[in-house]
Amino acid sequence: MLFSSTEFLFAFLPASLAGFYLAGRLGGPRIALMWLTAASLFFYGYWNPMFLPLIVGSIICNYALGRAIIANRSKPLLIIGIVFNLGLLSYYKYTDFLIGTVNALGDASIPMQSIVLPLAISFFTFQQIAYLADAYQGHTQDPDFLHYCLFVSFFPQLIAGPIVHHSETIPQFQRADTFRISRARITVGLTIMVMGLYKKVMLADGIAAHADKVFDNATTTAPGLIEAWGGALAYSFQIYFDFSGYSDMAIGAAFLFGIRLPINFNSPYKAVNIIDFWRRWHITLSRFIRDYLYYPLGGNRKGPNRRYVNLMTAMLLGGLWHGAAWNFVFWGGLHGFFLAINHFWHAVRRRRGHDLSASTPVGRWVARLITFIAVVIAWVFFRADSWEAALAILGGMANFNGIGESIDFAWRASGAEFAWLGILLAVVWLAPNSQELMAEDEPVLNPPPPVKIPYRASWMAPAMVVTAIVVSLVMISRGPDGVRFIYMIF
Repeated sequence: MLFSSTEFLFAFLPASLAGFYLAGRLGGPRIALMWLTAASLFFYGYWNPMFLPLIVGSIICNYALGRAIIANRSKPLLIIGIVFNLGLLSYYKYTDFLIGTVNALGDASIPMQSIVLPLAISFFTFQQIAYLADAYQGHTQDPDFLHYCLFVSFFPQLIAGPIVHHSETIPQFQRADTFRISRARITVGLTIMVMGLYKKVMLADGIAAHADKVFDNATTTAPGLIEAWGGALAYSFQIYFDFSGYSDMAIGAAFLFGIRLPINFNSPYKAVNIIDFWRRWHITLSRFIRDYLYYPLGGNRKGPNRRYVNLMTAMLLGGLWHGAAWNFVFWGGLHGFFLAINHFWHAVRRRRGHDLSASTPVGRWVARLITFIAVVIAWVFFRADSWEAALAILGGMANFNGIGESIDFAWRASGAEFAWLGILLAVVWLAPNSQELMAEDEPVLNPPPPVKIPYRASWMAPAMVVTAIVVSLVMISRGPDGVRFIYMIF
């Protein structure tokens, strides 16, 4: 069930919300939490009921392991928990990847297993590994089973994040005001959801066809300079607004239930370097990689050379987490290389006595442009279906294939697409993001500084109503089969 689908927006969400507050009023907080947990598991099982026992079994096993670890501070139990979780993830996500790699390297012919990837397994696996690690380190208390179930399965963040820390949500399940309906809460939650829905349906899905045309034809028709850059930029904006839209809808949906999620997306294309980019893009994944991979590997405590090795290792594994293919690994490694260069440059500047916080407006814009170009180049490997396609796109971007005048792509038909790309670039660089607009209402745990908008209250509600009507009409015209959010496949 997609956040951008009619069955979610006009059936599941209203029913689950009404049931939650009605259960809280008639039966009390615990009944409301039971209802929300059941609704979340129904949401998960709606896609494929055969995987419902998987997430339920994972919750039960990890809860039992967590309690045992809290009681005994047992490292063997922690290792068992990590192996159990990574074993499940590896079987479902990486079995065919490993078989294909062995077949390619060893000239073998091991048959592929064609294992169906369970929805959200990457997210709820990482979330529970973090819980077990925190339990071992004494950073968590023995939770109530119902609270733990909802911590893992809460549907706004279940499918594609944010990767929530137990200390961020479980205490909220215990607050009395969570179960009291509030007109302000409903208004803010719906406003953020409409913003996210617009980004997904109108912006991300609207530009997706242009990216698909270039990437899908790259191996058969080498794109020229114009087509290659057009396709790469189109995908860069598609994934930006797709993930930004999902993040907004997750935050808005959670806030409807009185739950504040951590911010997970904060205008990453405004980043002035790759370090800054990863503080803004998929923030909770970056936090997990830092806290549970990079730091345990040694972080920067064992000298600069080891630091760069740790950075590269963490980002390679982060790339592999995104997908079971070598192009994702290479994408992660490329960002690891960028991060190593970034940290090395900062170290050089510090040794020379430069103030890293000091910069001119021109310098910041140059840095932002360089960072954006590096990110766009890396996205080529993330999106391409094969090495050949990625190299063909990059060759076109480097003008190895000519400017592309003889190739009949959509990009040559009109300048309208590039004008649209220019508008999207202006939006991501110059406009405040949704969390900055709504920061005064505190819909997230760690809101960015608010942006003061004159007369916001007078125009926000009418604008959201009109936007919701337009987006709903577009959704209905496209039929029942919506386009998946990109991070749903990870």
